Amino acid sequence: MVEPFRVGFVTGATPDKWARAWRGRRREPLELVPVLEAEQELGVREGDFDMALVRLPVDRSGLHCIPLYAEVPVVVASSEHFIAAADEVTLADLADEQLVRPHISGWHPDAEQLDWPPMSEKDAIETVAAGTGVVIVPMSIARLHQRKDVVPRPVSDLDPTQIGLIWLLDRDAEDTQAFVGVVRGRSVNSSR
Repeated sequence: MVEPFRVGFVTGATPDKWARAWRGRRREPLELVPVLEAEQELGVREGDFDMALVRLPVDRSGLHCIPLYAEVPVVVASSEHFIAAADEVTLADLADEQLVRPHISGWHPDAEQLDWPPMSEKDAIETVAAGTGVVIVPMSIARLHQRKDVVPRPVSDLDPTQIGLIWLLDRDAEDTQAFVGVVRGRSVNSSR
């Protein structure tokens, strides 16, 4: 039996189109494995995955990394919140808001924050839906956990997050390069 080619993917990444292309070209099975952002790099380094679609940045030492696409950062708030009336917001607009999941690069340094327990993106959006605070996440996360009682709005002065493909420097086998080819849109007959 052929071992599956294992690709981890962080919440919000969308590996489906690449999986379809792989399955149309290759005999070995492809196994897509969801991974938490906190564990995305470790899964590759420890050999749990052959490759992973990760949210950058990661420590690139010992890794190949191909940046793939950018994600728009959005603030998610209750549909009753003032941001529901805006097309987009800035960090200054959110300076007095409680951030449910802190540690956002670029968050207003003077904003007074409560100590929130660690929570998943889904839990954070549920907390926000109850009218408690706001959360900043990539648009893909907001779409994944969309609800009728919350609204996402772009945060215009935050840099986009980036999704990338990583794998170990010494894991440059034919199957790895085949997946890179799929991700880069190469046809079956094209070469590197």
